[in-house]
Amino acid sequence: MKQWLLLRSLSGSLTGTLTRAPHSPSTPRFLCSATPSPIFSLKNVTKSNFDSSLADLRRHVRNADFVAIDLEMTGVTSSPWRETFEFDRFDVQYLKVKDSAEKFAVVQFGVCPFRWDSSRHCFVAHPHNFYIFPRKELPVDGPSDEFLCQTNSIDFLAKYQFDFNACIYEGLSYLSREQENEMLRCLNSGCEEQMSLLCHSMKEIRDTPLVSVSDVLFSERMKNRFNEWRNWLLHDRNGGSQSLETSNDTKPQFQTIFFKMWPALTLNGFTSHQLRLIQLLIRKHFKDLVYIRSSGEGSYSELIVYTESNNDKDQLMKEMKDELHREAERKIKTAVGFRHVIDLLSSEQKLIVGHNCLLDIAHIYNKFFGPLPLTAEDFVSSVHKYFPYMIDTKTLLNTNYVLMHLMKKGGTSLSKAFASLCPRIASSSKKSGLAFQPSVEVEVQVDDLRSSNWNSGAKHEAGYDAFMTGCVFAQACSHIGIDFKKHSSSENLAHDQKLQMHVNHLYLSWINGDIIDLSTGIAASTLRQNPKGRYSKILFSNIVIVWGFPSHLSAKKIRECLYKVFGPISVTTIYHLDETAVFVQFSKSELVSDFLVLKETLETAYDPISVLHPLSELLEGGNTCAANYEVYKEICSSPISKVKFADQAKAVGIKWKTKLVEESKETVKTLEENGKTRKVEDVTDNPNPNPNPNPNPSDDDRISTSEIIDSFYAAQTKLSKHIRTTKL
Repeated sequence: MKQWLLLRSLSGSLTGTLTRAPHSPSTPRFLCSATPSPIFSLKNVTKSNFDSSLADLRRHVRNADFVAIDLEMTGVTSSPWRETFEFDRFDVQYLKVKDSAEKFAVVQFGVCPFRWDSSRHCFVAHPHNFYIFPRKELPVDGPSDEFLCQTNSIDFLAKYQFDFNACIYEGLSYLSREQENEMLRCLNSGCEEQMSLLCHSMKEIRDTPLVSVSDVLFSERMKNRFNEWRNWLLHDRNGGSQSLETSNDTKPQFQTIFFKMWPALTLNGFTSHQLRLIQLLIRKHFKDLVYIRSSGEGSYSELIVYTESNNDKDQLMKEMKDELHREAERKIKTAVGFRHVIDLLSSEQKLIVGHNCLLDIAHIYNKFFGPLPLTAEDFVSSVHKYFPYMIDTKTLLNTNYVLMHLMKKGGTSLSKAFASLCPRIASSSKKSGLAFQPSVEVEVQVDDLRSSNWNSGAKHEAGYDAFMTGCVFAQACSHIGIDFKKHSSSENLAHDQKLQMHVNHLYLSWINGDIIDLSTGIAASTLRQNPKGRYSKILFSNIVIVWGFPSHLSAKKIRECLYKVFGPISVTTIYHLDETAVFVQFSKSELVSDFLVLKETLETAYDPISVLHPLSELLEGGNTCAANYEVYKEICSSPISKVKFADQAKAVGIKWKTKLVEESKETVKTLEENGKTRKVEDVTDNPNPNPNPNPNPSDDDRISTSEIIDSFYAAQTKLSKHIRTTKL
């Protein structure tokens, strides 16, 4: 009986597959069965099919309830110390995101509109996978775009069969809005310059005498030819019918045509030098003829145009100028390329959904709008103008209590969230999902193919990852109580009360839980107070950054050095940026100044005390530098990227060894003055000072080891007391 029921079930499922309707863009072919999921690729878009795909995408986005996006880049971090650390303040985190977006390229852009189909009670997804490449399309001065490639990222793309040839040869180019405006100014001024340059170049040619016999003969022959043609035009107007075109060539050198409403003579087969001679000839000997260069169909034509008067000539030049303007606009529209997609997403103001997407948004702004702002506050206010509604699914999963409970046994990476929240889609089966909760059905439509049991067969493409992101969001909405069956397509999903506290909240860094609100520009942390965190509470005013010390020093050894000077509870955390750079967090903010003052003092003393001081091991080699947290921010803001932080600081232009806070400078000055006073007293106490001491003193003049140790402890006690009692 069970076998019979199983056969009936399979039979019903198989016969449930719909036949293909007559071909129509609005009539999809449904593929639904319990057999292995139908495999058809998502919509791959390159130069060859961009125009038609953009038209389809416009319709899908306008009808969508939300649009999921994802990007594939050539890298993430330009140097190891630019990785995200727990000790990165939110403004520093933004600077690192900014650096990444400015240095690496986007090679794939996934866009997947999701529309709720009320008749079938499911979402319909339209995944698009755009290949893009920053190709220089306009013939203007300036260098081509440059970008970095990170080997791990390129290896990852290759591992998942990324088509580099399609990207480079067929990828869509683009211009940012700022580049477009600049190009319009450049090309429009170029049109003016082209007219004036034409006259300027002719003047230069006119003033240049013909010295070559061949040039003289050629010019005389052309002069006769143009005279004959002009006379023929006038003769034909008076009733004559004789044509002077006698060439039997397949493409004659001269051919009479009409250019707009003016009779013209085409020039074919001439060299650039000969064309310059013709320009000179027309300018010197023919007041009613005009030499022009006309563009069309991707090519240019050299023409001699006949005009009847100066007004007629001015009208011709005006129309030529207008034509050049139109040609410039056409070129720019073509060069805008993929940015038309970004303009579409911005103008429709749909809810944009991404996963851990701050870097994606930074890339979008930098590539398609203009240079990234210098501060995080300016960045979020600018982004909010273009994309007023955004959801980060990673933030949603980590801040909503219902979803946190569901995800407590799994991670919140995109692949894990997709497998956990959307198991029926991920596995292309009818198995139930998390805790057997009912899932939101998602069907996929690509052109005229539509399936409720779809598998693209190509994961880790931007288009498929955008699809995964949208599925995670749809399922998450269902779990927090949003009933799509009651949802109206006219309502903006971003205004749903259950989503309000999550809209426009993006992770600055999921490592330390810093979230920034795109609506207000306010950054807040969800994890810095977490007792389960790896490090104690981070206080940036208590942090000093030290770099350039010997690479063999471990965090433990550095901590021991500091304990000997400032006490066993003086340091709470030491964190390595790289092998020669660390963050040191002191237990008290005043210890930052104490450390910087002491370091400066020891490096300028050059006495036995400095050699035997506990910090001498940290200062060994004379290259150790230190500063407060603000200097770290300054170094991160530089566009330069060196592998080691010490090299980065040097490249940025930091030449000092210790950057003191303002209050500490007075302390160092006081210590230096005390040292000078003491030296004067020593000289005064000696009734017979020796200006040229014996370089080889006798044993009686040498300082004993015990005296050195005694003086060291005495000086250390005096210095420590002075530092702690000085107002910093």
